[in-house]
Amino acid sequence: MSTSIFAFIIVLGILISFHELGHFLVARLFGVGVEKFSIGFGPKIFGKKIGNTDYCVSAIPLGGFVKMVGEDPNVAVSPDDISVSFTHKHVLKRILIVAAGPFFNLFLAMIIFFGMFQIHGTFILEPSIGEVKENSPASTGGLKTGDRVIAINKIPIERWEDLAKIISESNGEELVLHIQRNESVIVANVKPEVITSKNIFGEDFQRYVIGITSSGDGFSKKMNFFQAFSESIIQTYNISKLTIVSIVKLIQGAISTKTLGGPLMIAQMAGQQAKEGISNLLFFIALLSINLAIINFLPIPVLDGGHLVFFFIEAATGRPVNVKFREIAQQAGIFLLIMLMIYVFYNDITRMFFS
Repeated sequence: MSTSIFAFIIVLGILISFHELGHFLVARLFGVGVEKFSIGFGPKIFGKKIGNTDYCVSAIPLGGFVKMVGEDPNVAVSPDDISVSFTHKHVLKRILIVAAGPFFNLFLAMIIFFGMFQIHGTFILEPSIGEVKENSPASTGGLKTGDRVIAINKIPIERWEDLAKIISESNGEELVLHIQRNESVIVANVKPEVITSKNIFGEDFQRYVIGITSSGDGFSKKMNFFQAFSESIIQTYNISKLTIVSIVKLIQGAISTKTLGGPLMIAQMAGQQAKEGISNLLFFIALLSINLAIINFLPIPVLDGGHLVFFFIEAATGRPVNVKFREIAQQAGIFLLIMLMIYVFYNDITRMFFS
């Protein structure tokens, strides 16, 4: 339990700090005054004022905030502070300041992935066959356990993913496989068959297969700086895309809302990953950081995405969104988030004590 609590504090502390650091740095870049930089909400536990900014850690570790000069359009700004007022900056600068938080979370994920790829490289799953299913196209074509696919239709195959991609995109057309078997190279003609499978969301989809499974053999391939950098961007993009699709599936009802988790589940998972090792914990932080970025980009008032919607409307129309409308929208957003928090807490408790 103590491991979970400690890991939870570490994980949230890193995620929140990076998010708020994004807002803070871009705000200062554009000359906006920052009154307070807080990790957590509620009463201040400890902190220090440096210059005009009060840096502190607060009691409720479920978020954080950067309080900028002139951030509230309903509060009058003194003439001396207009030059550093957030509200008085050009709307494009305000957009960049607000968007910086989620973008810094994506940046954090990239940094973590880059470090992991630089240190550990990437795991290459070899295109060697572990099992050939009976009466499958592979069995009919003469493939055997232990065979290594070295080419398909004269296209060199270096990893299992290459093999799987060509088969899945074959549209059932016959493939010519070059197989390394012991010291010999043999040629096999295989015609993929279509089957119905389930994707990660539990939905049925059709794909082409030849009836083989991987042997699981592989090796770690070292990566240079540019390879690790490129792969970190690809990894962040792929997880971001999957996160967006998952949110869409949730809204459509294709994924059960019972899969949603809150702070208790995060603490439990953080503790488990911490016990598995630092690499697992770092990957978990990167995953959560991407999720936090995508969620904050949602067009819900109170979240960064909601503020961005208002600023984009202002940029398009040339005038700020009506203050009364913004207040109503933000109240609705707060209500929605409270309901969501209650629901995920309910899911956490049900999962922990009644499953």
